[in-house]
Amino acid sequence: QVQLVESGGGLVQAGGSLRLSCAASGSIFSINAMGWYRQAPGKQRELVATISSGGSTNYADSVKGRFTISRDNAKNTEYLQMNSLKPADTAVYYCNALVEDSRGVQRIYWGQGTQVTVSS
Repeated sequence: QVQLVESGGGLVQAGGSLRLSCAASGSIFSINAMGWYRQAPGKQRELVATISSGGSTNYADSVKGRFTISRDNAKNTEYLQMNSLKPADTAVYYCNALVEDSRGVQRIYWGQGTQVTVSS
């Protein structure tokens, strides 16, 4: 089994910054793509950013230039640096990872979610 544990959420004023972390542990042979998603109340979960095993990144238009996704492969950890936060960024943020186990089986795992609240 694989577990993803998130940390770093909280309450911040508009214009402020937060850094989210997501650490993967368990039966991991390798981690391919990793990503961050968010879900605001009454809305569907949406993509925020993704990063490939080689470091290629992709961002939602709404966060481009403000958020930065990164990863530390040695620590099986990904990060989301969020700057210039807006009230519209308020949501539960979820990390995910495409993990390959020792048998070569790939599966997507999700974190438990961390609340980010941006006050105006």
